[in-house]
Amino acid sequence: MEKSALYHRPDSEMAYLYTKDDFHIRLRTKHDDVQKVELLYGDPYGLKVNEKAQGSWDYQLKAMNLVAATKTHDYWQASVSMPLRRLQYAFHVYGRDGEEVFYDDRHICSYSQAAIDNLAAFRMPYFHEIDRIAPPTWVKKTVWYQIFPERFANGDKANDPKGTLPWDSVEPTPTNFFGGDLQGIIDHLDYLKDLGINGLYLCPIFYAHSNHKYDTIDYLAIDPAFGDKATFKKLVDEAHARGIRVMLDAVFNHLGDTSMQWQDVIQKGKGSHFADWFHIKKFPVSYEKTANNELAQNITYDVFANTPHMPKLNTANPQVQDFLLEIATYWIKQFDIDAWRLDVANEIDHHFWRRFYQATHALKPDFYVLGEVWHSAQEWLSSHEFDAAMNYPYTELISECFVKKTLTASEMVSALNEQLMLYRRQTNEVMFNAMDTHDTARLLTLCQGDQQLQKQILTFMFLQIGAPCLYYGTEVGMAGGYDPDCRACMIWDPARQDQQMLQFIKQLVHFRRNYATVLSQGKLIWKLVDDRTGMIIVQRKLGQQQITAIFNHSQQQQSLSQVKDQILFSQGWQQATNTLDAEGFMILK
Repeated sequence: MEKSALYHRPDSEMAYLYTKDDFHIRLRTKHDDVQKVELLYGDPYGLKVNEKAQGSWDYQLKAMNLVAATKTHDYWQASVSMPLRRLQYAFHVYGRDGEEVFYDDRHICSYSQAAIDNLAAFRMPYFHEIDRIAPPTWVKKTVWYQIFPERFANGDKANDPKGTLPWDSVEPTPTNFFGGDLQGIIDHLDYLKDLGINGLYLCPIFYAHSNHKYDTIDYLAIDPAFGDKATFKKLVDEAHARGIRVMLDAVFNHLGDTSMQWQDVIQKGKGSHFADWFHIKKFPVSYEKTANNELAQNITYDVFANTPHMPKLNTANPQVQDFLLEIATYWIKQFDIDAWRLDVANEIDHHFWRRFYQATHALKPDFYVLGEVWHSAQEWLSSHEFDAAMNYPYTELISECFVKKTLTASEMVSALNEQLMLYRRQTNEVMFNAMDTHDTARLLTLCQGDQQLQKQILTFMFLQIGAPCLYYGTEVGMAGGYDPDCRACMIWDPARQDQQMLQFIKQLVHFRRNYATVLSQGKLIWKLVDDRTGMIIVQRKLGQQQITAIFNHSQQQQSLSQVKDQILFSQGWQQATNTLDAEGFMILK
């Protein structure tokens, strides 16, 4: 047995309260190296007394289940409940080579009674409900729809900014405007409801200079080109009346350079009241322009990326913290928003995010905080900072397999399982899964216009643990490369919409909504992953409820055994010959 591969970390994603009374314990071992694992567990103070009146630990045994496998590791899990809400535990590991070891907090040794008697157990001293990671349950049943407001719909031409172009008259650029606004979103809420959407994620709507609004001027004002606060209040109320939650985009990493605070720094230098609101290395602030307006050299202050127009806020400054927390709570108190998506969340200190989480949840206990983190988000999701992260590492693996073909099916599944094991189960259930966003090329473009492949990928993604999100226009066949091409005007002319894609997306969204419980909380079982044939069979199971999906990842038609289950929907299924076309799939109940 490869003992160096044994790994457990208490009070982490490997040992945590899932519900109030259900404690999950995971153990990592080398892949295919261990035959079985038994958990020894009990009360730290529980003793059984023998005939000599000597006490020994009174423990129970529980078989651990193999819940995930990667190319390098296996993950085992067990759930226990302790009446007195305190726990100590250790592991009895059975190697495939016949070796048995005992693993506790201080030892990995040969399994024996002496090892148990010399126990230095892993411990969870007390199950504190206040420490349990408890994301809002409503997110598990949510299908999100992301809107870039300037490009969704022009509902009020009276607020069009100067130079607004006719809708979809030219290609999008970083600087042109088409008049999209809040009224345009209100006008299409029934469209979203019919689509099956029950979560609306809006890119920034606050007063800003650009068309993307990530260079905020005033967080407490709606951008005049989008409407006013009365319009936004109507949007939230109308969305809520249709069962749709609303998530706003919080850009707290940086301000726009036309903001009052930064302009004061430019004018007054060190004497500005806001001088310490930013990370300034040298006064007066300056930078050297390049041919690209978004790139500069020799910037004397910290910024987002390399753009001189987005000076970075100093969130360690208590004044900045109070300023941003006032904004975060204002939009909850005054407009009853349901969630914040946090832009560039990984570049802001943990101290601030802990205050942010506490302030928002004090107002609304089921509030959802979503962080933009493109890499492992363990540091933010293991404590009360974010409820979830934008799950780019997970969905990019799907793209690497299905689109880029740089991963085999088994390599993808291995990496997906590894991602799932980074987080607690309740966190995985509310992660934000999207195949494309305003920061990526659109999925149909990545698929090189292959609509069948896009449908296959979206179906695969909708079957995963976590809350799926559609980027506006995906449902009507919109394509587009990276920014600014991915931010084109929504197509509203039915003659230009892909009506077949629209009907498919409706079917997919309603499927996810109808089976939300098993798809968000059920076991994820990879029944078959065959790199030779390209066949992937994945099962989602919760109690007696079961959904099975078959995907043909290859470029050839594949034969199947007789299908006896009810087919909910499919693509490329040839019933007469029991075959599944390339890029085909079947969803079975």
